[in-house]
Amino acid sequence: MNIDELAINTIRMLSIEGVEIANSGHPGTPMGAAPAAFELWANNLKHNPKNPNWIDRDRFILSSGHASMLLYALLNVFGYDLSIEDIKNYRQWGSKTPGHPEHEVTTGVEVSTGPLGQGVANGVGMAIAEAYLSEKFNRPQYNIVDHYTYVLAGDGCMMEGISSEAASLAGTLGLEKLILLYDSNNISIEGSTDIAFRENVTARFKAYGWQTIEVEDGNDIEEINSAIHKAKLEKSKPSLIKINTIIGYGAPKAGTSAVHGEPLGKEGIKSTKKNLDWDYKEKFYVPSQVKEHINAIQVRLQEEENNWNELRKAYDMDYPELSKEFNMWMSGKISEKPINIERLKEFEKPIATRMASYITINKLAKLIPNIIGGSADLSPSNKTYMEGEGDFSKENHGGKNFHFGVREHAMAAIANGISIHGGLKIFVSTFFVFSDYMKGAMRMSAIMGLPVIYVLTHDSIGVGEDGPTHEPVEQLASLRSIPNLMVIRPADAKETAEAWMYALAKDDGPTALILSRQTLPLYKETGDQLNKGAYILKDTDKSEPDLLLMASGSEVELIYKAASELDKIGIKARVINVPCFEIFDAQSDEYKESVMPSNVRKRIAVEAGSSFGWHKYSGIDGKVISIDHFGASAPGKILFEKFGFTVDNIVEKSKLLLKK
Repeated sequence: MNIDELAINTIRMLSIEGVEIANSGHPGTPMGAAPAAFELWANNLKHNPKNPNWIDRDRFILSSGHASMLLYALLNVFGYDLSIEDIKNYRQWGSKTPGHPEHEVTTGVEVSTGPLGQGVANGVGMAIAEAYLSEKFNRPQYNIVDHYTYVLAGDGCMMEGISSEAASLAGTLGLEKLILLYDSNNISIEGSTDIAFRENVTARFKAYGWQTIEVEDGNDIEEINSAIHKAKLEKSKPSLIKINTIIGYGAPKAGTSAVHGEPLGKEGIKSTKKNLDWDYKEKFYVPSQVKEHINAIQVRLQEEENNWNELRKAYDMDYPELSKEFNMWMSGKISEKPINIERLKEFEKPIATRMASYITINKLAKLIPNIIGGSADLSPSNKTYMEGEGDFSKENHGGKNFHFGVREHAMAAIANGISIHGGLKIFVSTFFVFSDYMKGAMRMSAIMGLPVIYVLTHDSIGVGEDGPTHEPVEQLASLRSIPNLMVIRPADAKETAEAWMYALAKDDGPTALILSRQTLPLYKETGDQLNKGAYILKDTDKSEPDLLLMASGSEVELIYKAASELDKIGIKARVINVPCFEIFDAQSDEYKESVMPSNVRKRIAVEAGSSFGWHKYSGIDGKVISIDHFGASAPGKILFEKFGFTVDNIVEKSKLLLKK
């Protein structure tokens, strides 16, 4: 066999032996897709194993994350920081080779994947980031941002709706530097894809506005190479390369679901080695000829980065200010100059927090040049449009405003791709109730620690006439349950601006801003304590309050007024604003005790949503005024009254609680 075949079989062997030693995993896709992956990495992918974070590298995403051993084998063979010992620890505690690829766990893994289809949308996001940055920074003779995004996806990814959403948008935007390698092996866990999936995928992508190319034989690397070159020649649309492969190629049960998700077994590996003319007895073996071949490829890859470095030096000389700005954008910093936060918090009158967010966004757009964002066809309602900043489109890659269409799940996953690419601060928006459609991607934001900002408006039954389908009830509890996601529900305009600054400064995870449709008061006490998560908004003149009243968002107004009414009858209530559970829970025990003294057991929490989660603050002697059922269609004020979100009800419940 020639050297390329030997290298491909090396990747196959490492993959199946990794799965075997772990006694779990997916050997089939690595065996079938190894030729396409190797040909891409060896002869088309612009990357440097010696500098995995080179800014202008091509991005490679394994959307079929269950085939992780394929990626680990590639990383090892191509000389990344992943040893044979790491591969032997596949799927084990503390290893660099987890069951599905994880960003920042394994060097060379661009993005965490596993939930199928997410990687396709991530790839769209990365291609958008490349297009935006190249429009901003490239100059004649100086293409300092000039790279492709490659996604390897399988039949499962093609079935998931998120990939359809993302691909449709990619075609609309004409993302010509996005190339999707479709590993079509016609097998899923349950058997042949015919049982649930018979569509013509290439025809679908052609309808989306993609160039479509088909490779008949997934083992023909010359045909694969030719297809990739053809894709790169296309300058107006993304490309789908359908590669017909045989799952588990070389294994005794190749072409069946039996090789999809379980080890081949000792006899299966023995037969596979015989079928592939693999004569080496040692396990996890990389032949010396393959190492020499890869060493020669590494020299060429290093030269590519060297050439870029020389180009960058000349760019620095000819465009020093632009170069300085490029460095700042890629550093992840918010702004070169300090931002006057007090100016952001200047509001003349009570307004809805979604409107406060709009005003803040438009101020920030002038102060933070690399902030971009958009909505899932709701920007007039979400109030997220940046005036005078242009719209990102096929014709204009320099617009800051994104129109994602009615594609919430893809929007969130695309935002992950934009964020992880680097260089841009991204926010996305929709109605809060539709965060359910985004949950999978929001969870991935949190897992990867990506600073994506989610602007979620129309935050309660205050939505009113649209009825229960559009009134979020359980969504606050749902999002609060996601680790590493900061869920902030500000009480007024000043706190909204403060929440924006908090979200932009946070670089290790996402933030969800939960905003009202209805007008909220302005409080003199807000605007500088959000970083505590919860704080005393109004206290009593008594050393120890009789009662603690707690709320977030629009319900803060109710407890604020209720405290005044209670004071008239001699009940001293402390008003506690709780804009963010997660931030408050991270405070010191001393601070938490100062806000919610443990000896004050009479407590009432008020929130126009599910009670779930509030009991850790209200305690066993307290009460939660909430809505643990779905809403109804009526004006918001009527719903608040009918469901008990009134000052009178809070006062009455307080009196009853204190009688116990």
